[in-house]
Amino acid sequence: MNAFPLLTLIIWLPIIGGLVVLAGGESENSVSISKWTALIFAVLTFLVSLGLWIGFDPSSAQMQFVERSVWIPTFNVEYYLGVDGISMPLIILTTFITIFVIVAGWDVITYKPSQYMAAFLIMNGIMVGVFSALDAILFYVFWEAMLIPMFLIIGVWGGPNRVYATIKFFLYTFFGSVFMLVALIYMYFQSGSFSILDFQDLQLGMTAQILIFIAFLLAFAVKVPMFPVHTWLPDAHVEAPTGGSVILAAIMLKIGGYGFLRFSMPITPDASLSLAWLIIALSLIAILYIGLVALVQQDMKKLIAYSSIAHMGFVTLGFFIVFTIIQNPALSSGSVMGVEGGMVQMISHGFISGALFLCVGVLYDRVHSREIADYGGVVNTMPWFGAFMVFFAMSNAGLPGTSGFVGEFMVILATFRADFWWAVLAATTLILAAAFTLWMVKRVVFGEVKNAKVAALQDLNGRETFNLGVLAVAVLALGVWPAPLMNVMHATVENLVTQVSVCKLPAAESADCVLARPKPIASLTTDSATQPSWH
Repeated sequence: MNAFPLLTLIIWLPIIGGLVVLAGGESENSVSISKWTALIFAVLTFLVSLGLWIGFDPSSAQMQFVERSVWIPTFNVEYYLGVDGISMPLIILTTFITIFVIVAGWDVITYKPSQYMAAFLIMNGIMVGVFSALDAILFYVFWEAMLIPMFLIIGVWGGPNRVYATIKFFLYTFFGSVFMLVALIYMYFQSGSFSILDFQDLQLGMTAQILIFIAFLLAFAVKVPMFPVHTWLPDAHVEAPTGGSVILAAIMLKIGGYGFLRFSMPITPDASLSLAWLIIALSLIAILYIGLVALVQQDMKKLIAYSSIAHMGFVTLGFFIVFTIIQNPALSSGSVMGVEGGMVQMISHGFISGALFLCVGVLYDRVHSREIADYGGVVNTMPWFGAFMVFFAMSNAGLPGTSGFVGEFMVILATFRADFWWAVLAATTLILAAAFTLWMVKRVVFGEVKNAKVAALQDLNGRETFNLGVLAVAVLALGVWPAPLMNVMHATVENLVTQVSVCKLPAAESADCVLARPKPIASLTTDSATQPSWH
């Protein structure tokens, strides 16, 4: 238990900042102050979040920076926070990306800019709450609260079809959440607690596990988003302002992947093993089919949105390939590699997709078009922008030396250990991603200038150069030196793999166990880094 409530500070500092910015109003004199206030709160939140990295013990799989107090005693609901090697990097990614969203909207957003900045600050705190909540009801409150600021961001500052995109986004995400709530309530009656860690200790029958797994799948698959519940994402991206697209791609999609690691896999390992084939199949469809769909897109935002769906297919593939690998003890190292590869892919995709949407935003602010056909020869008038655009496009295609290569390579390598043909199918994304990304770059950045608006373009200003430059450094750093990130998550991932390798069926169904029974696993654990429980 930590004496200093660091996680509480990271959650509520940006929310309070958002309320302060809202209170400033939209008058001409107050807008400038509101922008600087928003930026100061965003930077402060990021700097405070670095305390998690500095104070984190990477050798332990225990929850750290734990805060726990009674919230609703009647139902045993607690204000219960903590982080491990999986959630901590995602929190820092969230606070990091929010800074660029604030900077990107500095001069571009002219309609109610204070409210725009406030929405992102409040959303920052809510998303940190999702990643740090260890009480299921607290998690659910933050999970649902995310919808409100994003609903407003798309609905107020979005494009011509923003109402359609907003309603579709809300209905898809809310629909899955209802089933998740039912599953959480069921597990409360089984355990007497809403603690997520207590849920992970439950012995549940196969029927109960499968129903709970499906309930979680409906919630998390929409957020990832997985095929076939992905159709809301391209619409939301196209209509969202640049900042909304950045947060959607860089952070919100990761919350679905995080949900699989925190809920589905450790709580229902037997059902996860039984249905892993379904997730693997849907992941491969996302990688292949959505990659082909991206090839025919004429809108830059839609192309990058479909690219995000294909890349997130790698994440879910890396997570669930574990259940194929752990059945063969000789390949056990591949299971850790698959989960770590999925995690690296999530962080990398946060940098790259955010940067690509910022690049599209730079062009849209000048030309007011996202259509690929309206461009050509941009590098002739915007050489610095062209250099950044090509770099992030190469990263998106998985160029070695960039972060886009590391996670995909690890997932493909882990998949090879499970099944050769699955790995071959997954590896085709390297071809498809190169095809649709370089096709876009060729038509937008290179060639002759055929459009008078393109001929009159001005290169990056200081604000845009800062955004793209810092993200380029992040992509290179993670691509060349991924060890710090992998070291932070390694003990936690090993512990997770140990957890999902243990049968959770009750004694009456023990004959149906495919996974190992708990006793042999427990007898092997001697230190905190390999404990089968996070308590």
